[in-house]
Amino acid sequence: MAKIIYFDCDYAISTHDWIIEKTGGLTGQKDIGLLQSPLEHIQNDWYYPEIEGKLTHLVYSINKNHAFNDGNKRSSIALGAYFLSLNGFDFAVRKFVHEMENITVWIADNVIDKDLAGKIIQSLLYDDDYDESLKLEIALAVGSWKI
Repeated sequence: MAKIIYFDCDYAISTHDWIIEKTGGLTGQKDIGLLQSPLEHIQNDWYYPEIEGKLTHLVYSINKNHAFNDGNKRSSIALGAYFLSLNGFDFAVRKFVHEMENITVWIADNVIDKDLAGKIIQSLLYDDDYDESLKLEIALAVGSWKI
């Protein structure tokens, strides 16, 4: 496996602040430890040996942990895209951002769990389209979603 490149908490905070400035919302953090933890945890190759596992944990944790007062979903997408770009997955960034707009809402609403999020992210990185079994799994999860 190629050496994985990471970013630090200061970068994550500045990205979040830029997102809030450009798109609106409440500024500031609730608990910076809830941001530091996944940024450190993804560096542990015992837990997450592959980039798709690291990316899944990063996006899922930033989304669910609510380290920021607002913009957690937006920040999870932006930081996930940056992580991809840092690690040579530039070709997947546009698709990742586009697809994750809905996925992060469903993650926040407990419609998509971390396991399914990981399958989706792996497919976004390596497949042209979701395979039929993944489409069905997403449809069944989303079909139970209450608006």
